[in-house]
Amino acid sequence: MQYKHLSIPRIDGEAPEFQRIQPKTTNKNIDMPIQLSAFTVLIERRRLQRALVAALVSLGLLATGPGLSFAHAAPPSTERASKVARDLEGEIDAVRTPKVKWARDVNGVRQVQLIMVGNSPDPQLGDLRAYVKSIGGSVLAAHPVAHALTVQIPARMVRTLAHRTDVASLSPNRETRRSASTLESMTGALGSGVRTSSTKTSYSGLDGSGIGIAILDSGVMKAHEAFYNGSGNTRVLRNVNLLNNNVAGWLAPADTISAMAPGSAALANYEAGIASDSQLTQDPYGHGTHVASVAAGRAKYYGSGTPDTTGIAPNANVYDVRVLNESGTGTLSDALEGIQWVIYNAKALNIRVLNVSLAADSTESWLTDPLCIALRSATAAGITVVVAAGNFGKTVFGQETYGAISSPGNDPTVITVGAVNFKGTTARADDTVNHFSSRGPTRGGFRNDAGVRIADNLLKPDLVAPGNKIVGAAATRASSNTLTWNLLANLFGSVIVTPLGITQTYGETQMVMSGTSISAPVVAGAAALLLQANPGLTPPLIKAILQYTAQPLPNANLLQQGAGLVNITGAVALAKALKTDITSKLATNGYSAGQTLNTTSLPTPSTTINGASFNWSRIVYAGGNHLVSGSTLFTKYQPIWDPRITWAGSTARLRTPSYWSGTGIAANTYVSGFTDTAAPNQTLLSAGVVSANALAGNSSLVGRTGVFLPSTTLSSWLVSGSGLVLGSGLVLSEGLVLSEGLVLSEGLVLSEGLVLSEGLVLSEGLVMSEGLVMGEP
Repeated sequence: MQYKHLSIPRIDGEAPEFQRIQPKTTNKNIDMPIQLSAFTVLIERRRLQRALVAALVSLGLLATGPGLSFAHAAPPSTERASKVARDLEGEIDAVRTPKVKWARDVNGVRQVQLIMVGNSPDPQLGDLRAYVKSIGGSVLAAHPVAHALTVQIPARMVRTLAHRTDVASLSPNRETRRSASTLESMTGALGSGVRTSSTKTSYSGLDGSGIGIAILDSGVMKAHEAFYNGSGNTRVLRNVNLLNNNVAGWLAPADTISAMAPGSAALANYEAGIASDSQLTQDPYGHGTHVASVAAGRAKYYGSGTPDTTGIAPNANVYDVRVLNESGTGTLSDALEGIQWVIYNAKALNIRVLNVSLAADSTESWLTDPLCIALRSATAAGITVVVAAGNFGKTVFGQETYGAISSPGNDPTVITVGAVNFKGTTARADDTVNHFSSRGPTRGGFRNDAGVRIADNLLKPDLVAPGNKIVGAAATRASSNTLTWNLLANLFGSVIVTPLGITQTYGETQMVMSGTSISAPVVAGAAALLLQANPGLTPPLIKAILQYTAQPLPNANLLQQGAGLVNITGAVALAKALKTDITSKLATNGYSAGQTLNTTSLPTPSTTINGASFNWSRIVYAGGNHLVSGSTLFTKYQPIWDPRITWAGSTARLRTPSYWSGTGIAANTYVSGFTDTAAPNQTLLSAGVVSANALAGNSSLVGRTGVFLPSTTLSSWLVSGSGLVLGSGLVLSEGLVLSEGLVLSEGLVLSEGLVLSEGLVLSEGLVMSEGLVMGEP
């Protein structure tokens, strides 16, 4: 593998709770009532105008671009225009001072920092490295997980670089952002067969024991008691810091990147350089600690009337992978570095889940977006990746917005999670999708050979989870008996929950936050419980189980809530019915389509939580924009449960990890890279699976059909036995899928309050950040 110590991205949409506090200055990045500047209004109007143009065109929800070549998703065209990301293209020739952090004028020369995805069988990309240096550029980092390099080159050379056949895509080094407790009770984590009781020191049933959850974020406060086990020892087993001041400072280090074999001195030096286990301040921003506690926190009990803050998997091991700085921002390059660290160490440390509550503004297709490519690699390596959907559910004018899923939530292999307002109760009947939670479909895309931009239009989010006013751990440090709070708490004092009766002492501090960044770790914790119940589950199978058993919420459609609200009780019951050798047999290609997958009868597809019963959704997203259902999904092996297979639209790819080998190196343990090949004539689904595409019908906002169909309606039809049973399965033959999936057949009417976003880039390189959102009442 190759490492280079770099800097990172901002968190995807976390949001501290704002009570009785107003921002001191007008800030477009804070989703609250504010007075808009004339410039902001102009920018928003431009975006709406573009959306209106798009709305007048009949849009297809099937991405038909060709697949990728070696170790990445190759660009849809060999033309230069299709390789250069749209936000990068707009900055190359601009005469004004750069408005983005990845472009800067150095000694009168416009320089840009790029993520360059290679299209070469050479894992070291040696020719590309040499070429970058020959044109006056520098190689800053190598990312084998994405077959990519972080480079800095003169802007005038971007188009020349794009013409090379060994370059697949060029993306700017975008900024990233931080995207029986109440949680236990309302999600079903205290349901029958899951966890029946809890105390501060012990848990009866599933609690995540032995499962590692990596938190790609702003850091995790190791000394917080939320991460202690029953013996008083921390469960934060590693703190690593992948921030790199060289990239942030626009230096030009020599190209000295080299592969580091397991057990080598180079690797030992690298690990020593990124270690932050003993640092006094491990999360100065405060986002990552809160996120980690939602996934795996253990409660401190304060007495009657105060909240129980136990997380979903309160005995799971936590791995802090810091890629965001003290302001909650970072770079795409550092995010890739963090993902690479997780993949490399996953098997040795039993890291089975990766939570990504951060996002980057990107208009690229999932095929070429570097963050998506890296996380597909994580999935292929057997890691369940959970991603926040984003907080762009409404415009600054309060209109509902569709098509604003952030990267990497737009990738088909990850579990993309939206946020639910649980109204402060453990009852689920009154839960609603938060207005701020981003809606699908995904709007990243590519330009075809004719120069026409084609949007991916994948169904997202996959499901929703509590993400409004969630109480969790707050990072602090103590000095002379005085608490120093994290930046979020200092900026927004109302996140500190003293009014709830919690004593704020070092190691026990709590805060309240809202956003999809907070709902994502709920699902990450749920994944850890499923893996404890059945360690043989694969990432796509975990995703399908969570969707199939989810509870559809009334009055929310497939683009607002996906399959519905996470149901841990039902998900665990279904997971326990399946074989436990699925992962190990897949490693030797031991399963074929239609083989028996379950060991016991499947449980009754309904769940009772807190006295209220509901049917499972029976909805599973497949192939990017297909709806499938039926018990055959879990009684017979489906090839799409292989984490190495990615299927979306007419594209099916096989992404295979390769491992270091040699004397003293554990076999099949440390990933050295990936190969990515087409999967022609690939069987995707077996006979007996139910297709629900025709049930949903053509997409109409007015008619509430297709992608706008309420999830409860589709679910009720599936429960009653409706749907088309596939008589011979589904085979991808020579790049053509027999069914198109859901199609958006009519324009979108802006007067009804709906905007279809073309992407998050607004105008001339200016991007709208997710910022912080207000918890809803």
